[in-house]
Amino acid sequence: MEGFSGKVAVVTGAGSGIGRALAVELARSGAKVAISDIDNEGLAETERQIKSLGGDVRSDRLNVAEREAFLLYADVVKEHFGKVNQIYNNAGIDFHGEVEASQFKDIERIIDVDFWGVVNGTKAFLPHLIASGDGHVVNVSSIFGVMSCPGQSAYNAAKFAVRGFSESLRQEMIIGKKPVAVTCVHPGGIKTNVARNATMAEGYDPAEFAKLFDLLARTSPQAAARIILTAVRRKKPRVLVGPDAKVIDVLVRLTGARYQDLFALGARFLLPKRSH
Repeated sequence: MEGFSGKVAVVTGAGSGIGRALAVELARSGAKVAISDIDNEGLAETERQIKSLGGDVRSDRLNVAEREAFLLYADVVKEHFGKVNQIYNNAGIDFHGEVEASQFKDIERIIDVDFWGVVNGTKAFLPHLIASGDGHVVNVSSIFGVMSCPGQSAYNAAKFAVRGFSESLRQEMIIGKKPVAVTCVHPGGIKTNVARNATMAEGYDPAEFAKLFDLLARTSPQAAARIILTAVRRKKPRVLVGPDAKVIDVLVRLTGARYQDLFALGARFLLPKRSH
């Protein structure tokens, strides 16, 4: 893909799924890539794939919720490559449980990774992106940053927050005439391990959710990566990934707040029930 040769790109959550696909596609397109994850084995496999392409890669274990570590990591990456052009704040986790059944710690964990991880990455790398003269912040929200789903209140809150944060940041870069583009990504159902790795409130069967997710997920991580990178190359402010994301976006626009009634009705029949 054109437009990435010679760029230095940082990808969090690169040990699997969309993160791995992004890192590999960026390397294939001539970018130098800094990859991170908390999964050492997954990270090593991503590094292996990039090196097999002859790509220039730096690999580090990183918990995006640990702010001081992230700030140090940004400086290390800048020193290693000499510049940083792009950051893909992709790392994320999921939790399922109604508000009534969720513990505060469950909600806090999702917010720490899925929202603060994005803020930490943006804040840590923004000075380097500005200094590059050709920066780009790519924040991965979700279709759940466009609409809400019962049982996903913590995840919805984080992903809506990522959307609001990204849209505000983009306007600030325009007003300040800073050389940094901002793209917010809203994937639909992508064939990743996010459902299998999700934590859940007591009484839910993880296998049932994994089965439902596999049934609904239709877009491969590789296809998602290509869609995202095409949007980045064109400096689009917003990108919907997958046909399901596009359909849901239209539905929400047409029905307004009434989509909540439609989704609640569907969820009553589709979502696995909690045992008591």
